[in-house]
Amino acid sequence: MMTAAQASEMSANTMTAAQAVRSMLLLMPRLVGRAKRLPIPAALRGLDLAPRHLALLAYLQYEGPLTVSRLADRLEVAPTTVSLMVGDLSRRGILTRNEDDTDRRRRIVAIAPNYAAPITEWLSGSATAWTEVLSALTPAQRATVVGTMRAYEAALEKHADT
Repeated sequence: MMTAAQASEMSANTMTAAQAVRSMLLLMPRLVGRAKRLPIPAALRGLDLAPRHLALLAYLQYEGPLTVSRLADRLEVAPTTVSLMVGDLSRRGILTRNEDDTDRRRRIVAIAPNYAAPITEWLSGSATAWTEVLSALTPAQRATVVGTMRAYEAALEKHADT
C-alpha cells in the first residue's frame, strides 16, 4: 500500500531527477529482496540455482527450446558461458540437449519435462506481479518502463567498466 508521502513523491509534474534517483536507490534493494523471497517449488529446492540460471530458464520457458548461441545472444554473454551453464543444468537433469535435425552439429537446449511445471511455478510469482503492474499502463508507458530498465542496465555496465 502506498503511503501519502510516497504518493506525493510520485507526482509526475514535480519530481526532480535527484528525487527519482533517491526513490530508486531505496526501492531497488526492496524489490530484489522481495523477489528473492518468492517461494522456490519443492522440486527445485536444493538444486542451488543462481540468478544467472533463472534468466536462462526464463528464456527457455517463454521462448521455447533454443540453441546455445541464441541463448548467449539473449543473455548477452559468451557462448562458452552459456555452454558451461547448460552443461551443469543438463547433468542435474534440469535441461535436455538434443541434436538439431537441420544441423547435427548444433544442440537444441530445452527444459526437461520433469522440471517444466516447477520452473513455470517459480517464474509465475514475478510474472504475475509484472502483469498486474504493467497491465494498468498504456502501451507507451510500458515501453517507457522497459526502456528505462534497459538503459539503467546499460549505464550500470558502462560504469562497472570505469
